[in-house]
This record gives sequence, structure tokens and C-alpha cells, in this order.
Amino acid sequence: MTFKEQIVTQYEQRIQDKIDAFQDMISALSEDSKNDAKGSAGDKHETALSMMHIEQEKLNYKLKEYLNDSQQFSKIDFTKTSNKVVSGSLVQANANYFLISVALPKITIQGQTVYGISPQSPLAQELIGHEVGHSFKINNVAYLINEIV
Repeated sequence: MTFKEQIVTQYEQRIQDKIDAFQDMISALSEDSKNDAKGSAGDKHETALSMMHIEQEKLNYKLKEYLNDSQQFSKIDFTKTSNKVVSGSLVQANANYFLISVALPKITIQGQTVYGISPQSPLAQELIGHEVGHSFKINNVAYLINEIV
């Protein structure tokens, strides 16, 4: 498996793990609210159910975000090669790697730091459409594109 394939696989797994975790939390909250409804009455009961409902709405929102990220991630062709940075490119700039895909947390693969960044991010906007050797500055940090995979 290539370095880029390892990165894509790990990000796919992380997204799926988050989806599974949110689904489990939502399921557990639903079960708790059913059990609470059977044995409680009064204002405290109503407050507890209301708090559970608010928490469930928050979890549903986060789940929806990760499902959307998963869908967007799966649509990207990571096998496409180009001498210019495009969506799906793995770019080495300075000492870091950036996977142009969706906003994802930093990971470390083979001792290398990798960031998943959205094509809409300011950094991706500076990278997209450029070739190896392009330099630019963001937030007083100078970047140089060293490699495009």
C-alpha cells in the first residue's frame, strides 16, 4: 500500500469510527429516554427528558456532518495524478503533508504529519492549481510546494 493509500484508508476509518460512535451515543440516549419515561413523573422528569432531547439533537447534527464528510470523501478520486494540485492531491509543503479532501484531524503515518484540508480552506485555495516549486505565505508562514502525489 502506498503512503497516500495508507492516509486515505486511515481517514476513511476515522470517519467511519466517528459515525459509529455518534450512532451508538444516539441509540443509548434513545434507550435512556425510554427507560426514564417508564419510571418517572413530574417536573424533574420533564427537565431530564428535555435535556436528553437537546443532547440527542446535538449528536444528530454531528452525525449528519460526519455522514456528509463521508459522502464527500468517497466521491474524491484519490488515484488521479496531476502535476498541479487538485482535489484528492496529497501535497507536501514544507515538512507537512496536506490531503485536499475534507477538513479532517491531523494524523501521523510513517512518522509524517498529515492534515486533511477542505478545498475551501485558505491553505487549499493557495495550493490548488499550482505546481511543485510554488511558494506563498499564509499567516506569516512561508510555504513551498515540494511534492504532489
